Amino acid sequence: MNILIHPTYFPTIAHFVAMVNTEEVVFEMDDNFVKQTYRNRTYIYGANGKLALNIPVIHTQKKRQKYRDVKIFNEEKWQTQHWKSLLSAYRTSPFFEYYEDELQPLFEIKTNYLLDFNYKCFETIVECLQLELKVSKNEVYQKDVEGKTDFRFLVNAKKEKVHSFENYTQVFHEKHGFIPNLSILDLLFNEGPNTLNYLESQSVITK
Repeated sequence: MNILIHPTYFPTIAHFVAMVNTEEVVFEMDDNFVKQTYRNRTYIYGANGKLALNIPVIHTQKKRQKYRDVKIFNEEKWQTQHWKSLLSAYRTSPFFEYYEDELQPLFEIKTNYLLDFNYKCFETIVECLQLELKVSKNEVYQKDVEGKTDFRFLVNAKKEKVHSFENYTQVFHEKHGFIPNLSILDLLFNEGPNTLNYLESQSVITK
């Protein structure tokens, strides 16, 4: 099975479950940018519960803008803020220090385009997982897809399906209970080398 899916900011666990359980990942590169999606947002588990990390983007006067053309508003010190949030949330997690050196550069090097930055995040996580994926990119947007399972709906942060993922231990679970389908970072920092086994054992509800 091949899938069509969006590159997102440190993808959700559902995104990665879909990606590790397929023969080929095809990234959607030619769609329009939509607000309030995982294109420029990810959720982590902070001391007060679910916490959104948003990448600020430059909005144009155009009604429609291609995702690949969206620029990051780097005048905001968002990278510093996001890294501080990750430190606060996961410094005490079992595997944060194990992956820290690979992830920290992403919050220091400036990238102009959102899609480029998200792809760097994806590549870094793949390296952390020592995961081998066959990946390609589409060139033309198609509303109806043939020959692939369409997982582009997973990009919608506001209209999420409830996936029955197994619980794993989270840093603040005693305060707020288990929070499912957060950023892949939550799973990585808590499960470490077991992350890939976890992902392979789960399944995603299709559209």
